[in-house]
Amino acid sequence: MTITHNPWALVGPPWRIVLAAVEESAKAARNFTGEYVKFYVPDIGDGPLDDVLLVASELVTNSIRYGSEPGDSLCVALAHGPDNVTIEVHDTRRRRPLLKPESVERQRGRGLFIVDALATWGVRDRPFGKIVWAVVKW
Repeated sequence: MTITHNPWALVGPPWRIVLAAVEESAKAARNFTGEYVKFYVPDIGDGPLDDVLLVASELVTNSIRYGSEPGDSLCVALAHGPDNVTIEVHDTRRRRPLLKPESVERQRGRGLFIVDALATWGVRDRPFGKIVWAVVKW
């Protein structure tokens, strides 16, 4: 993957944001991601943009629900190439996300299936937690 974004650039939206690990942060992450992508990848098109925003929302929601404790923060970091956007969500727990078997009884648990359908994704450890990353290509 070739990253064309310069994180040290002084123009445009920042490439990362720290958010409280609360439910409202999923919307904040989506808005942050939208501003970043619209500025740095203006020709992305509506379909790929929707995919990037959905993946960002799902990763942050999973981090809030399963990767954090009350009072924790999480970090969303973004990068881009000519035909992709990379989303990283850093949280404080080492517990890795899992694709759970389908269930008609659960009202949630489908987010990672959405991410898996729209992006290549994985997990890396960090000193105090993990990073869940996804690359959306178009």
